[in-house]
Amino acid sequence: MYKIAKLNHISPKGLACFTDEYEIVEDINEAHAIIVRSHDMKSMDFSPNLLAIARAGAGVNNIPIEKCSENGIVVFNTPGANANAVKELVLTGLLMSARNLTSAIAWTKTLTTDIPKTVEKNKSKFSGHEIKGKTLGVIGLGSIGVLVANAAECLGMKVLGYDPFLSIEHAHALSSNVELHETLDSLLPLCDYVTIHVPFMEATKEMINKERLLKMKKDVCLLNFSRDQIVKEDDVLIAIDKGIIRTYVTDFPSERYLDNEQVICIPHLGASTYESEVNCAMMATEELMDFLENGNIKNSVNFPTCNLGLCTTKARLVVLNKNVPAMLGKITGILADKNVNISDLVNRSKGDYAVTLVDVDSDIDEEEIKEALNVEGIISVRVI
Repeated sequence: MYKIAKLNHISPKGLACFTDEYEIVEDINEAHAIIVRSHDMKSMDFSPNLLAIARAGAGVNNIPIEKCSENGIVVFNTPGANANAVKELVLTGLLMSARNLTSAIAWTKTLTTDIPKTVEKNKSKFSGHEIKGKTLGVIGLGSIGVLVANAAECLGMKVLGYDPFLSIEHAHALSSNVELHETLDSLLPLCDYVTIHVPFMEATKEMINKERLLKMKKDVCLLNFSRDQIVKEDDVLIAIDKGIIRTYVTDFPSERYLDNEQVICIPHLGASTYESEVNCAMMATEELMDFLENGNIKNSVNFPTCNLGLCTTKARLVVLNKNVPAMLGKITGILADKNVNISDLVNRSKGDYAVTLVDVDSDIDEEEIKEALNVEGIISVRVI
């Protein structure tokens, strides 16, 4: 029986995907796996029982990735599961800014008498423009960026895209009408709207800063539904004052943004839809089940993708190890010394870490094998 703990509300439809071999428990120290959304896990101590953490969402900033890697805990996320929800909110923000809707609605709510006449007299103050024919720059063409680009193109916008790491999968999904740029600096001066869809990491921290903002068109609308740290707050506020940014639409409010009429603050609603929560929970559940039952890894942020199909042999070894030379030979050599016959094997690496899945058709002693493989460079060994 596998035990699963949850640190946030997780969609019951997602949890229902677990079979009778799984039990939801309250005590995380009992858990073999944890499903989490936004709960901050950085200061948590992890039990030796814990094998995996699944983030029901894309970002994993709330999870101590390196600590998990060192302890042989595989961390999953659910890329693409909330992409449509974010796409729809990006388009909402884009249209709201084009038609000055937040200001117009706020003004309308202040009216008390002779409302129809007052509305007709003052509505020109909130005159906006249509997005058809305008140019949208999409920074980052992953699951969300591709959906945003394609949808904007369908709405009649000219769409430019930038992503130096564009995958084959996303390239195939992207509309052929989207014009790709090799550099961000060549894209920015051409755009009436710029929307950001890159993950937060050291390389993307404050990538939208004074230098980049100065390259943008005057009266540009900037949209950020990615992460707050990707945009330098001080520089955005200065760009608004200088008339470079007409409207900044962000899913990450701050005190200084709330005081600025040219900033549309949305309370981090990007993935907050019923459908998105269900999709993320279901994907997280499926990832955990495949790993716990078969050792297969997909959508992990700290260990490589590795798949050996269903476990149908007498046993399968799941070895998490450091990505160092001769490790695979060391593993197979130890198994040979123990007269273990290997029927199939796959080894994959990612950065500093690697995974080795070994199917064996010999009878093995689990404790004996674990003890034999307890050598430098091997982080954990599990027998399924």
